[in-house]
Amino acid sequence: MNIRLYNIKLMSMNEGTEIIPNGEIWVEGNRIAYSGSGCHAPVRGMPVWDREIDGQGNLVMPGFKNAHTHSAMTFLRSFADDLPLLDWLEKQIFPMEAKLKEEDIYYLSKLGVMEYLTSGITANFDMYFYPKQIAKASADCGFRTVIAGTLNNFTSSLEKEEENFVELNHFHPLIHYCLGFHAEYTTSRELLAGLSRLAEKYKAPVFSHNSETRSEVRQCLERNKTTPTVFMEELGLFEYGGGGYHCVYMSPEDLRIFRRRNLWAVTNPGSNTKLASGIAPVKEMMELGINLALGTDGPSSNNCLDMFREMYLTAGLAKLREKDAAAVDADAVLRMACTGGAQAMGLYESDSLEKGKLADLIMVDLHQPNMQPENNLSRNLVYSGSKQNIKLTMVNGNILYEDGSFYIGEEPEYIYRKANEIINRCKK
Repeated sequence: MNIRLYNIKLMSMNEGTEIIPNGEIWVEGNRIAYSGSGCHAPVRGMPVWDREIDGQGNLVMPGFKNAHTHSAMTFLRSFADDLPLLDWLEKQIFPMEAKLKEEDIYYLSKLGVMEYLTSGITANFDMYFYPKQIAKASADCGFRTVIAGTLNNFTSSLEKEEENFVELNHFHPLIHYCLGFHAEYTTSRELLAGLSRLAEKYKAPVFSHNSETRSEVRQCLERNKTTPTVFMEELGLFEYGGGGYHCVYMSPEDLRIFRRRNLWAVTNPGSNTKLASGIAPVKEMMELGINLALGTDGPSSNNCLDMFREMYLTAGLAKLREKDAAAVDADAVLRMACTGGAQAMGLYESDSLEKGKLADLIMVDLHQPNMQPENNLSRNLVYSGSKQNIKLTMVNGNILYEDGSFYIGEEPEYIYRKANEIINRCKK
């Protein structure tokens, strides 16, 4: 479709968070054909529009990128709360996950996609079992997903990881696959050495959970005499980039490795707060020039797939940690949520709203009390914005969510019913 959005405030994020008043965007197929001031839009050569949308002065900007999540864990939302991480994981989550069937992941992932759309998220970096079901769910919804591998001692193998990498990187234009493993504490040295060889073979980055809790780091030191980051570096896992999820307990040497290897630290403040895991050293990472992105983590530990909440917590917890209200400003956090997440996921064509880039964008309703007055829109988004402000979410040139309605090829109530059937079966 050819879609024109006009009479908008435009935050293209190609050079910061500046606003273009009376902005305009043209979408031809899945690409942006024009992005800029409505006053400067070319008159000649204007396409024939399938739809023209009067933005009524609302804000259009790149969609948020959820750079770490486990979408299909929607079935365990609010199931095992108020527990420390290892008890939550080993006594509640793992036993329930063992009851999942492969086809369950399809519907549980679709439920996650729906929530992403309501939060203005246009792509996610997913990590869960049965990645082919994740890929199919996202592709069927028209949603953009990068899947990170879950290599570990219990549910996968190097052969399966390579098969997924090759197959899913040719599965659908909206789907990409990245080499990955669950964590150092669930993956043997032998498997990680094999994964390092795969990364060398395909010249590919590697991602994993990293230094989420004190006990994780302490146990790694006891086993390997090094931190998780140093252990991974010694195994050659970062030769072609990648990064870590959480990155809460990072030593000075860990941070030097992240900077030297140009790795991505994906912070997950909502999950880390709820599980009392700690606060990542975001200010220090920024000062060192380490790449940063934001993720919600899964809906069983967060429990909400809401990037507005993650942005607020990223800024707020950094200020609390540093005892400095000026630490980690709103503009920096907004870039982490949009351009940072896109680049961490390798989605360089979705990191800003420029001519020729993919049409992954959102419209934010400014005609609501929490967005007024418009003293500073980026601060409004980070400190007072919420999911209620998402008016429209477009992925790959297609509107998948608008004014409370979903356009993903499936009725919402059917997906809700399937999710409840799955959790009720697993409880038995």
